[in-house]
Order: sequence, then structure tokens, then C-alpha cells
Amino acid sequence: MVRGYRINGVKRKKTEKAEDDRSFEEEEEKEVIVDEEREKGGKDEEEEVQLFGIPTGPIDQKAKSGIIFVLERASLEVAKVGKTYQILNCDDHATYLKKKNRDPAAYRPDIIHQALLAVLDSPLNKAGRLKAVYVQTEKNVLIRVNPHVRIPRTIKRFCGLMVQLLQKLSIRATNGPDILLRVVKNPVTRHLPIDSRRIGLSYSSPKVVQLHDYVTDAKDDVNLVFVVGAMAHGKITADYIDDFISVSEYPLSAACCIGRICNVVERKWNIL
Repeated sequence: MVRGYRINGVKRKKTEKAEDDRSFEEEEEKEVIVDEEREKGGKDEEEEVQLFGIPTGPIDQKAKSGIIFVLERASLEVAKVGKTYQILNCDDHATYLKKKNRDPAAYRPDIIHQALLAVLDSPLNKAGRLKAVYVQTEKNVLIRVNPHVRIPRTIKRFCGLMVQLLQKLSIRATNGPDILLRVVKNPVTRHLPIDSRRIGLSYSSPKVVQLHDYVTDAKDDVNLVFVVGAMAHGKITADYIDDFISVSEYPLSAACCIGRICNVVERKWNIL
């Protein structure tokens, strides 16, 4: 059986401001727990997986443009190891992967975990200017991530949550009607705005740009879609990309690329 994720009911008092000042890490320990009773009671098939959603800043109705991230080739493969279903990773399943004649170095769910943290924790998202995040896995599964979601901070909990998502196809918020994570139909282009510029980032691209100048030159009424690889090695080969650029003379991690992009866009829109 797969251990489910749920949220303990947390009562808030309006008069106590200390509740709003808690860090993400403190709330994570109190609100996201592993529910042992669901495994014992056999209710995995009946109960719906839920997550805690956080409010971001109100979306500026006057602003016509926004930022969308597409994280390509994420390593999120589910397999039954022993008696449980798990996300395969190079640390815990090296022996299992070698028996299947697979390269353990290619199974790195920590990369997509760090990339999502970099996107969702950014001031750009909290200001309400992040429109959407899409994750394309190596197995061609497309996941839409609601900008309001707060994913687990540890890789172990994150992998447990991804197992639940890939089995149940959606995860709802406990404090509202929103669907925070959902498996959607391919291709990703059907979910992107028509008036968007799709920009792929690759170290192998011969076009090395100053990211600040590149973003500043973009029109304010155009949605920028940044396609970033979330794999251990290789490059993205998506055919829907309008322009391939490199933002550094050195190879960068997905989280580092996303941090650079968010910082430049925040400066452009005066988001502090």
C-alpha cells in the first residue's frame, strides 16, 4: 500500500498574528504528515489526496502578460519496489535499477523538486505574476502545477506526494476548492496562451545572451514561456520552442536558471 498524505486540521485565531509569521518549514512539519491509519484501514482507494494551498498576491487585472515555466524531462517514474510503489531515485534504488539494466544516474527526482521550490518560493509567484507551471516527465506525463501550491520541503515527502498524484491524477487543496496538482492531456502547447513567446534554455545553444537585456526587450503584452530542462544530463528537444538561448558560459542547474529568470523579471516589473 502507498502511504497517503493529508493535512491535520489547524485552527487559527484571528487575534493571534504569530500564526501568520511561521516559516514554511515550521508549517510543513505541522501540516503535512504521513497518515499511518489510511494504510491500516485500507482507505487509499476511497479517500482523496489533499494538500495545503497558500494565497499569493492578487493578480493584476491590468497586466496582460505573465510568466509560464515548462520543466521538461523530469525524472518521476513510479515502480513497485518490494511491497510499495515508489519514485525511483539513484540513491535508494541503485541496485534495483542495475538489475533492470538502467542507468541510476538518470533517476534524479531531486532536480525537479529543487526547480519547483525555486519557482514557487519566488517573489514573482507571490506577487501573482506567475501564470502556471507545467512538468513534462521522461515518460511523457504532463502535470499542471497550481502557483498556489506549497509542495513538501523534503525530497522524501515530495516523492510520496508524486506517487499519489500519478496514481490518483489530481490533488486538491484542503482549504479551498482549487486543484493544486493535476495530470493533464498532452501536448503542453494546448495549455499555453496563443500570444506567447516560447524560450528554451540550453547550455549547448550558440546564442549566449544577457538575460536582463533579453527580457527587457520583450513586449509587455507578450507572455513569456521559459522551457527549462529538469534532467541530470542531456538537452531538451521540444519542437514548440521559438528561440533557444544560453544565459551563461557555464552549465547551470535547473534551479539556478529559474532563479536567474525570476530575478530578472522581478526587476523588470519592480517586484521587491
